[in-house]
Amino acid sequence: MKTEQCRWTALNGWNSSPAAGADADLVLLFGGRSFFADKTVIDELIKVYPEAFILGCSTAGEIHGTEVTDETLVSTAISFASSCCMISCIHIGDAGSSLEAGQRLAQMLEHDGLVHVFVLSNGLNVNGSDLTRGLTSCLPAGVSVTGGLAGDADRFTETYVICGSEVGGDIIGVVGFYGENLHIGFGCLGGWDPFGPERLITSSEGNVLFGLDGISALELYKKYLGDYASELPASAMFFPLAIRIPDGPAGLVRTILGVDEEESSMTFAGDLPEGAYARFMRANHDRLIDGAIGAASASLKGLEGRDAELALLISCVGRKMVLKQRVEEEVEGVRDILGSRSTITGFYSYGEISPLMESSRAELHNQTMTITTFSED
Repeated sequence: MKTEQCRWTALNGWNSSPAAGADADLVLLFGGRSFFADKTVIDELIKVYPEAFILGCSTAGEIHGTEVTDETLVSTAISFASSCCMISCIHIGDAGSSLEAGQRLAQMLEHDGLVHVFVLSNGLNVNGSDLTRGLTSCLPAGVSVTGGLAGDADRFTETYVICGSEVGGDIIGVVGFYGENLHIGFGCLGGWDPFGPERLITSSEGNVLFGLDGISALELYKKYLGDYASELPASAMFFPLAIRIPDGPAGLVRTILGVDEEESSMTFAGDLPEGAYARFMRANHDRLIDGAIGAASASLKGLEGRDAELALLISCVGRKMVLKQRVEEEVEGVRDILGSRSTITGFYSYGEISPLMESSRAELHNQTMTITTFSED
């Protein structure tokens, strides 16, 4: 596997000239919203890689090696030695629901030889839990799924996905990876501290929460936020909810994407089923960084002693908002674990998709660092 990584900034343009050309099989693009609203820079890049599949999204921060930047465009071109890939995309409005979108995307991919699926989705108008459930339900056993929801800095206004020649705010794109010589690892950890009592989710519809313990969830949330309440939904990133589903997956975290004052409701990136339990959480800077390091260590287990040649990092915008000037410490911690051979790219997201452990199915997470590592024999 060979990789070529470049970054475009408004001040200096490209830091190095993209040159892989026809050798590239896949190009991953992560950048500020403006690059997708006006495709001028992206179109220049596509001309350099005419035969490559293109997949990417807008972000809440771009990861390039151990640097985290805003409103830049990071391009990572990948050339496989013996493996291959293919992409598919769908418009959310054409699918009927997030669940059906995931099912149809999984069915659009060739299943023979498929080893992994990486998904990028609109970050605001999708139920990430249903999307992930749809994908995993229609894929062959043993095919892992990772990915994330596109971001829009801390604005929560409009997100974009690019898949092939299509760019839009309602697109979900996937890339399927194929080949017996391709090895995939993944890790997913948070690092938040719970506080206060567990509360029963008494009223919800999918990813919209109305009541906790029989009272207004929004009013209760505002009470906990105090002065931060006037800054919703962005301030919710500092106080996510830990979700415990009886007989369900453990360790799920949810954060708010929007609030509706008239309905007294909160919309989250993933499901909050009635009968589950929610508990407030708050940040611990050192534990957040330790969580990223732990995710990196977990991602190497799937490579079975091989070095990670490529690492895709998707971390939550909430972590970035909390860590502030320390945000690069979590990426540096990942580098320390993966080593200098790894090409590192990724972005800060509105939701992360990954299994929690090697034997579990993929779930939507919030406020985690998820890492997908690749190695090719």
